[in-house]
Amino acid sequence: MTQNLKISGIISEFNPYHLGHQSLIVQTRQSGATHIVAIMSGNFVQRGEPACFDKWVRAKTALNAGVDLVIELPLPWAVSGAETFAAGGVSIANALGCVNQLSFGSECGDITALSAIADILRTEQFSQALQAQLQKGVSFASARQEAMRTLTNNETASLLEHPNNILAIAYCNALKDTNSDIEPFTVKRIGASHHDTELPPKKIASASQIRRMIEQEQEYAAYIPKETYPYLEHAIQNNTAPASIHRLERAILAKLRTMTLQEFANLPDVSEGLEHRLYKAAKTAVSLTEFYAYVKTKRYTHARIRRITLCAFLNIQAAYTQTLPPYLHVLGFNQKGKELLSIMKQTASLPIITQYNQLRDLSPYAKILFELETTATDLYGLSTPQVQPCGKEFTQGIVTVSCNER
Repeated sequence: MTQNLKISGIISEFNPYHLGHQSLIVQTRQSGATHIVAIMSGNFVQRGEPACFDKWVRAKTALNAGVDLVIELPLPWAVSGAETFAAGGVSIANALGCVNQLSFGSECGDITALSAIADILRTEQFSQALQAQLQKGVSFASARQEAMRTLTNNETASLLEHPNNILAIAYCNALKDTNSDIEPFTVKRIGASHHDTELPPKKIASASQIRRMIEQEQEYAAYIPKETYPYLEHAIQNNTAPASIHRLERAILAKLRTMTLQEFANLPDVSEGLEHRLYKAAKTAVSLTEFYAYVKTKRYTHARIRRITLCAFLNIQAAYTQTLPPYLHVLGFNQKGKELLSIMKQTASLPIITQYNQLRDLSPYAKILFELETTATDLYGLSTPQVQPCGKEFTQGIVTVSCNER
């Protein structure tokens, strides 16, 4: 059934979907992809914050701008660092049973170089070099780059300076870890870099820049595909966007103040006694900025601390990502996506959720994770300009896009 098809997967946040994403989609189509499935983060993202627009709005923008099917990356993986984020996304791509290619952007645009680094990262020699660097008390990212430099050269190690390269390498590693038949495919990232604050001249802005423009009520239409603008504007006009972590600040501080030392220890990415710093900071800080500053050391980046803090708020434990995502939750599809769903019924190795009455057939672990997602959606409703009611996970429904909408 899939003989004449080339199905490409893209692991994404689309926070929001912009011209850089559109370029990736176009080049993925040019590589021969007949269908594209996005494995997309839900209402909370890797930055340790709520997504700017909710997952249904973001799914609709993607479906109207080139994606055919959107599957949700479950919460514990969506708010994790690169390795766990990639492992969750790749496991879902594998579980679909019909994906031929994994497509992603990178600063270098060279899949051979990225795959070679992934191979080095998997060696015992690298592990020993990394431990030697970590013992100096530097951050994991700095230790990894320096360890790579000691084994290779400055040029190779410099590839680990860039966030999209790092994520691309994590995708390559996850594919290798699972002996996947899916082929990695990368395109060179264009326009603004991940951390740029100045807008680029050719209108390829980063998601961070676009979010900042939206939050500051600046005109942003030139920086996103024209197909996506009406849906983003509709959400803004309806006061369901942009979401902000600042609206959750007191709720998060309240949660942190009630946690025990052991509960902090059970959080993802907490090790080497970090729970003691978290516990002490929770009793002292009067703002999230202050909490982050109290916990921050050379060893722990702000991004890692933000993710840990969000996990505390959302009751995400480290144990949740010790296994892999246990279901395939469909957020939206178009006509081609409908074709993919028909194929998946024959090929998928995990339960496909398109109707909520299917939840009763899930395993106990899967039900726990879906309940976690449901609660997170309810809490997300407190981060939007107008507070949203509970239960949206069950009332929103799957996003469907017809041909004439595209």
